[in-house]
Amino acid sequence: MSTPHLSANNTNNEDSAASPILLEIEPSANNTNEATQNNNEQQPDTIDKEDESPYAPKKRKRTSKVWVGFKEVTLPDGTIKVEYIYCKHRLTINKTGVTSHFLRHLKGCLRKQISDKGQKIISVTITIVESETVNVVQNFKYDHGKNREIFSHMIIVHELPFLFFEYEMFNLLMRTAIPYYHKISHATVKKDCMTSYEIDKKKVMESLKDMNRVSVTTYLWKSDQKVSYIVVTCHHVGSSWNLQKRNLNFLDVPPPHNGVSICDVLNKCLVKWGIENKVWSITVDNASYNDVVVRMLKDNLSYKNNLPLSGKLFHVRCCAHILNLLVQDGLSEIQDIFFNVRESVKHIAASETHVNIFSEISKQLKLSSKKLVLDCCTRWNATFCILSAALEFKDVFPRYAARDAAYTFLPSEEDWKKVSVVCSFLEEFNEITHLISGSEYPTSYFFLTELYTIKKLLNEASADEGSFIVEMINKMKIKFDKY
Repeated sequence: MSTPHLSANNTNNEDSAASPILLEIEPSANNTNEATQNNNEQQPDTIDKEDESPYAPKKRKRTSKVWVGFKEVTLPDGTIKVEYIYCKHRLTINKTGVTSHFLRHLKGCLRKQISDKGQKIISVTITIVESETVNVVQNFKYDHGKNREIFSHMIIVHELPFLFFEYEMFNLLMRTAIPYYHKISHATVKKDCMTSYEIDKKKVMESLKDMNRVSVTTYLWKSDQKVSYIVVTCHHVGSSWNLQKRNLNFLDVPPPHNGVSICDVLNKCLVKWGIENKVWSITVDNASYNDVVVRMLKDNLSYKNNLPLSGKLFHVRCCAHILNLLVQDGLSEIQDIFFNVRESVKHIAASETHVNIFSEISKQLKLSSKKLVLDCCTRWNATFCILSAALEFKDVFPRYAARDAAYTFLPSEEDWKKVSVVCSFLEEFNEITHLISGSEYPTSYFFLTELYTIKKLLNEASADEGSFIVEMINKMKIKFDKY
């Protein structure tokens, strides 16, 4: 299962033309209010347009458009007056709120009329027309709200800390590139990230309203803090007949982690997103508790939802997980063959000094620039990766052993031959695993072909009774026949 990424992680897969982002430079100091005033003179609405953006700073609303050209000042004697930003002329504030004298001064101010004839700021954008680069010159204005929106997506996509935008060098870079840039606090960035999430969540919910049927996949996993989460992913076909995938949520699963509690959490998620009556099928791995989850969920949904073929297609078992169990069972029969290889990689990866010595020997032998990788006990193809990577450096290990007296897991030449045979056999399974684990394209239409390929490989390998991996093959065939 793939991990979610908000907004950008949840990018619409349908083809769409990418629109350029135009930064608008905001005039500094006095020119700020001038630009706003000109905008308001064209649109008499008293509400500033920036207030419509959830990322823009909120401004106090004024009842008269003339206020954009004036600011309140306090005189030394404590008197409060208003000052026009162009000519610095000060006017008295009427207690009744009348602003007619402000408007008269605004229309007759000579300095403002001269300023209106000043030079506008322009930008140059590069576009490609019929394979030729064309420079387009146009006016623009700095939009701080748009920057905040983009920054929030940047934080989410690249998993940056909220404090990133308070870093001194980042702010120096932004002020150098854009003199009108305003520093953003980590609290503001956090709020903008939540705003971006809510906006994209609404978009996804709106798109799901138009769907008649969707398919759901779930996967339960534990974080480093031993907290259990379940990820819920929705799949459907978009209006342009493209496969769409949306990671709906990561849900905390409170103990006990049995089928009943997981079903309750999953059912609440479906109801929250409004798709409880649209679920066509649900794909899960082969954990025993998932049988209970699917059975209870099927009973709950069948009250209001007419499942296809009375729910016979509702429960879909993850083919990639079955293949993982299949190979894991087989590898358990030949653990002793690659024990020394795995322990060798662990020994080298345990210390930076070991890694540096190993890398130096690899450079001397002019071997591949690849690195050794550690495997994951729950994924068979990770074991394949560690064996195939170590096989490329088999000439390095003897030389490393001469430099490290604590290294006692040097594989023999016979071990390397057996590892080579195992990797050659598992290479086809590795390709099939990558193929059927795809999430950006349909996989069901070639599933049967790959299933036949696996059966053919097992039959051919089991025919060689003298092979040292025949026990592994036989155990894989038993698991294959079971499913």
